[in-house]
Order: sequence, then C-alpha cells, then structure tokens
Amino acid sequence: MSQSTIQDIQNKLNNREITCVQLVQEKIEALNASTKNANNTILAEQALKKAKYYDKKLAAGEKLTGLEGIPFGVKDVYLLKGTISTASSNILKNYKSPYTATAIQKLIDAGAIPVCKENCDQFGHGSTNENSIFGATKNAHDDSKVAGGSSGGSAVNVAQGNTIFSVGGDTGGSIRQPAGYNKVFGLKPTYGRVSRYGLMAYTSSSDCVGPFANSVKDIATTLNVMSGKDGKDQTTVVSNAIDVDSFSTEIKPGTKIGVYKSFIEHPSLEPSIKASFNTLIEQLQSKGIEVSELDFFDGDTLTATYYIIALAETASNLSRIDGIAYGNRAMDKDNLASTYLDTRGEGFSEETKRRIIAGNQVLSVGYSDEIYKKALLVRKGIEAKFAKDFEEIDFILSPTSPLLPPTIGESMKDPLAMYLSDMYTVGFSLGGLPTLSAPFNVPNNVQITAAKGKDEEILRFAYAIEQSL
Repeated sequence: MSQSTIQDIQNKLNNREITCVQLVQEKIEALNASTKNANNTILAEQALKKAKYYDKKLAAGEKLTGLEGIPFGVKDVYLLKGTISTASSNILKNYKSPYTATAIQKLIDAGAIPVCKENCDQFGHGSTNENSIFGATKNAHDDSKVAGGSSGGSAVNVAQGNTIFSVGGDTGGSIRQPAGYNKVFGLKPTYGRVSRYGLMAYTSSSDCVGPFANSVKDIATTLNVMSGKDGKDQTTVVSNAIDVDSFSTEIKPGTKIGVYKSFIEHPSLEPSIKASFNTLIEQLQSKGIEVSELDFFDGDTLTATYYIIALAETASNLSRIDGIAYGNRAMDKDNLASTYLDTRGEGFSEETKRRIIAGNQVLSVGYSDEIYKKALLVRKGIEAKFAKDFEEIDFILSPTSPLLPPTIGESMKDPLAMYLSDMYTVGFSLGGLPTLSAPFNVPNNVQITAAKGKDEEILRFAYAIEQSL
C-alpha cells in the first residue's frame, strides 16, 4: 500500500480493510526502519492517538472524509505546537513550537495526521540536504547520491511510501529539485496562495508552502486544503478550490507550450537530461501540442539575481535568532557582544554563516545601490518577460535541474556549483509563478510552469500527461 493515493487509502479505511491505527503504525515502523536519514523527529505517540480517534469514528458507523486518517510528513522548518522544530540547526535544536503553522493546521483540521518532522537543509540553505546537524539525507533510489534540497527528507519519505504526502517549502527550487532527484511530484504554488505563517522564513518575497505526493490528484487535494487567505500573512490571496473530480485524461489539442532556448543550450545541462527532455517534447507534439522556442535570461543571470535577493533577505530574517529571544545561548560570556558572536557562531552552520555574511555585504553602504537594488530591477524585468510570454503560450516546460543528483560530499566542497544547480528553478521563483516538478520521462523531472494564479491549469495539464504517457 506504499504508493496508494489518498482516495485509495481512505476507501480502504472506510471499507474496514485496514484500521487507521494499522496504517499509522505501518508508517511509523517504516520511518523508524528507514536508513535514508530523512527524519529529525518521529511523532509516534500523538499520531497513534489521533489514529485511534478515527478508528472510533469508523466503529460508530461514520465515514472518513477530507484527509481524515491520512499520515503525512512536515519539513522541519514549520512550527507544529508541542514538537521540537529545529530547522536542522544547532541553534534551534531544542526549540519547542508554541503554535502550529497555518498550512499545517489546515491539514490537521481536515483530518490528516502528522507522523514526522523531516530533515532538510538548515533554514532552507542548500540544494542537497547535506547542510543539516542531523547529517545528509540519502537519495530514495541511491544511497550514494544526495536527496536534493532543501526539502530532501520530505521528498524521500514520499518516494519510499513512508508518508502519503509531505509538506515542503520552496524558495528557489527546494520542493521541485528534490522531487526531481527522487522521482515524485512536487508543487511550488503561486506565491501567496498558501500562508507562510509559522514557516521559518528564508526569503520572504519568494518562500512558498507546497506538497510532495505520488500523484497529481494528491497534489491538488492537499493544495486545496492548504490554500486561502490568512489574516496572519498579508501576502496571501483568495483562490478558488480546484475541482479534482473533473480532471480529464485527454490532453487538450492546441495547447501551447514554450521552451527556453537558453536552458536547453546551457553547457551545464547533462546530455541525458537534454535528450530525454527533447523526447518528451516530441511526444507532446505528437498529441497536438504546439511548441514554441522562447528567448530568456541566461541561467547565470537568473542565479545571481536570485541569490543576491535571497541572501539579503535571509540575513535580515535570521537576525532575530540570537539566543536571546530564540534558540540556544552560549553561556558564561563576558559581555553581550561576545554572547551574540559565540551563540551565532556555534549555532549556525558554515553554509548558513556564509549566506548571512554575503547578505549583509550586499545590503551594506556602497554595495546596496550597486548590487541589491540592481537585482531588484532585474527581477522586475524577469516578471515582465513572463507576463509577455504568457500572452502567447499556456505553459513553459523545462528540466528541473541541469544536473543529475551529485554524490554525497561533492557539493559541499564547491558551493558555487551547488548554487548553479538551481538555475532552472530560481527564475520562476523570482516571478512568483506556480510550477510543478513532475516525473515525466526526464531523469530529474520536468517543470511545468504557468502564469500567476494558474495552479489548477498546471495540474489539469499534468494529470492528462500522467494518464497518457
């Protein structure tokens, strides 16, 4: 039952083919037995307590609806009341959440059962899930390879069937890239569709809450629950519910897709990825889809623009974590300055400190106008380019990453190479666009991107591809 969909599992529960306690116990045992290092905390006691509640409901003759009885995982950058929320960092390794993130609470209110807090790159800082005090998460299909990041643990759990779905976070590709490396579906929704309240901020202008799952319909089902306006996050927007039951298996003839020439011709693109992507495009063309080749910013410009903005925002966001209000504090220090210095020096990883230092640099006098403000102008240009392109096409298709999963240990030696692995994902983040990473015939997944607010259109298109290829 490891790869069953939400609807399949709920049908089994309602038909009394399996109890909710049995289901949750199965997942807990699988999580404990896993050798992938995908979990920071396993929530066995509270999960089984909730499972017993749903079994009592079934015993009383009631039917489970919504997400009732469905076990799921939570990336360890979300607050979940009463649990330790570490962001895979030393400074927060004992931090107990005082409340629950809005998106997670909505899932719980719909009946889903959190079973684990999942390993990730520290504060979202990484593309390999090696930047963690708990150690690297291993790829679901090859122990020698990285899981991708920063939401690596979430992707691995879904790929292994240890959770039915998991909630990750995507700032510049942190859902899409690990989804690709582990061959599952992962969605970065339109910016603002899902509340960020209770998510430890990395880059506030790009952070998105999104699901991992093994099917398009499960992505849509969980997105429906998490979406909506939230008074605690003023960037959230009202969005219509997705009618999952009306998804068609037929690819609509005349659908127009665009392919960015600069992505496909970039010298870093692995030949096997390029060949399989081109084959997918040919398959779609044979089904009546129109394909256009588009010009776009080069990958190096996209990566530089994204990281300038991201590093500036993370330096600001992490300034509050100083061991005074939040986090572990270095003890027996002579003065306040040394307390701050030692607390943050010991509490943050080398990669996180690198990003904080770089972020403060681009915001400093003499650099802000020259670097940071120019990056903001380039971002506006990227947004304008997307708006123009989507006047002519319905979707943009691209590989998720130019690279195959690297061997564990390689990327941490070369941070620049790790940053460049994000070149196909960061542009869509800068544009605030919805993007699905889907396991369609490409070694590290294909991205399907649409205009802002077109999340449902992506999922309808992806479902038709999922059913027809």
